[in-house]
Amino acid sequence: MRTAVLVGEMMRLRPVEARDGARLWDAVNDPEGRRLTGTTHAFTREQVDRWAATVADEDGRFDWAITPAAVRDGGLVSDELIGEIVLNDIDPVARSANLRLQMLPDYRGRGYGREAIEEVLRFAFDADPADGGPRLHRVSLDVLSINPRAKALYGSLGFVEEGRLRDAYRDGQDWADAIVMSILEDEFRSTQD
Repeated sequence: MRTAVLVGEMMRLRPVEARDGARLWDAVNDPEGRRLTGTTHAFTREQVDRWAATVADEDGRFDWAITPAAVRDGGLVSDELIGEIVLNDIDPVARSANLRLQMLPDYRGRGYGREAIEEVLRFAFDADPADGGPRLHRVSLDVLSINPRAKALYGSLGFVEEGRLRDAYRDGQDWADAIVMSILEDEFRSTQD
């Protein structure tokens, strides 16, 4: 699958590339980001760099670098990764996939993530398969119970809570539930009217 470039008002989504390794390294080492996503695996810099350089060749997924869409004098001001958004675990028969989002600390709560999700859902549900779109029926995600801001964001975009995986993640000495949410193609389309 070839990852399409998607453009919104505030941000631009482009395929993750080798040059994103340093910013992705920052993301996987951000303590708050790790906590809010339940990330426990420790990555080496070499692993992150190799992943950034090769993920575009992986089947069954689309990985985008979220970049600011500011334009000056007809050109992009910055094409630097400020977050990443992923559609993975794509099942073409069930027409379903998983969504994952992570923003770097300075860009959380500023609307970039919301717009990135909207653009990815539009691509997931509406992009013509002839143009590389997956034409999905269902997109799901899980959000940790310790991240009510993200849960509220997903709910405001039309995701519906389906259930909980109790005590699925560690939060220091405590536990956190994984809240499973999804949106179906007709639910997404009803939000676009």
